[in-house]
Amino acid sequence: MPGTSAKRQLLHLVIGGELAEVDGIEFRDLDKLHFVGAFPNYAEARDAWRAAAQASVDNAHMRYFVIHAHRLIDPEGATPDEDDY
Repeated sequence: MPGTSAKRQLLHLVIGGELAEVDGIEFRDLDKLHFVGAFPNYAEARDAWRAAAQASVDNAHMRYFVIHAHRLIDPEGATPDEDDY
């Protein structure tokens, strides 16, 4: 649309699952990985991450992560954006 500046889509994925060790980052069982969703910016991904993490707060081994997929897809063009933090 003329006169509007469209925000660039910065794809983020939110995943989670039980970790093998509480202080590690290796998942116990990849078949039970929870894919929360794909989001067009960090703010929406952070909100989804927060909701999923809060819902599993009683399980010390459960962790959720935000993956900056736009950096994996285009590492040379992936510069930090204000929505990325």
